[in-house]
Amino acid sequence: MNILVRAHSGLRYVVLALLIAAIFAAYSNWQNGKRKDAKVYLFAMIATHTQLLIGLILYVMSPKVDFKMISEKIYRFYSIEHIFMMLIAIVLITLGRIRSKKLDGPDKHRTVLYFYALALIIILVAIPWPFRELGASWF
Repeated sequence: MNILVRAHSGLRYVVLALLIAAIFAAYSNWQNGKRKDAKVYLFAMIATHTQLLIGLILYVMSPKVDFKMISEKIYRFYSIEHIFMMLIAIVLITLGRIRSKKLDGPDKHRTVLYFYALALIIILVAIPWPFRELGASWF
């Protein structure tokens, strides 16, 4: 279980980096009127889905997920808030990617920009950063 926690914690930085790269690429491609799709959009979506799979395994196995202790901040965060916000963010990333595939030209990149940026904001709020005192570390 410790290996999965470390993998999940470390992969968050890969996901964040890919999302930021995808957002910058989408903005640049939108402003330049490019028609071609950027591969970083796909890589960001794959990384978030990989993170989701690891997270779902941890959700089932974690002692921090306990609905009987929901009145305590840490248990409520991991049992409800974290997974709910992350699922919303991953759905937004997936929808943004799917919708962009159906569009052409600058609209494709603008769609990715909006969906991925909104998902990034949600992810940043949902991460159990060490300064939030939720029992998590930087890695």
